[in-house]
Amino acid sequence: MNSHFLQSMVVGLLACGLLAGCGKDPQPAEPRPQQAGQPMSPAETAARLAAARGAALRGDQAAVQEQMEAMQEDFRKSIRLADPSRRVDREQARAAARTVPGVRSVVWLDHENLFATVESADARSFQTIDRICVALEPLGDTLGVVVNLQNSSARNSDELATLSRNCQLAPGERAFLSRERKIDVVDAQTRAQHKANQRLSQQSPEDLERQAESLRILEKSTPSVHD
Repeated sequence: MNSHFLQSMVVGLLACGLLAGCGKDPQPAEPRPQQAGQPMSPAETAARLAAARGAALRGDQAAVQEQMEAMQEDFRKSIRLADPSRRVDREQARAAARTVPGVRSVVWLDHENLFATVESADARSFQTIDRICVALEPLGDTLGVVVNLQNSSARNSDELATLSRNCQLAPGERAFLSRERKIDVVDAQTRAQHKANQRLSQQSPEDLERQAESLRILEKSTPSVHD
């Protein structure tokens, strides 16, 4: 076996490594939900207007209508307005959401809020919300859907907290004319106060006395605003 052959083999093996494994198919990227709320692109709008003008000069009214409808759709999504003519069918949506891994049960709380229980803390995630939203996209405009997840195996109040998000918006954002619905019986502030009270009740009398003494020293060493 000569040195030229060895060099060729080494180069081939290195090339295999650089190409992320010879013959291995890359894992397909998981589909992402449609997005709304971004401002309209000036360049894209100008291109659509130019295309509409060109179609009008040719007398192609169908193409003009297509470009105008596309601009209306871009504007609607930019202002986060759900399409009322394309509401997601509720029963079909429930069936589609139940096919998502980790989902146990699905119900509608109202015309907008889809509530699903999941089997674990890991399944209570924005990734699960993404998967539900992608499953619902063939059924209508998911900008009109807020997915709410709750861990059915929760062991404490924190794990029981509901994770919510509109299908096409960032966490905390709402669609135009959408009203926020309170899902959790106990809000986050109350849970935090309850945990603080629990920690306080578990402290020993000596700890409480040391805290009180520290507070007295701090009060004595802090000048009064009236001095």
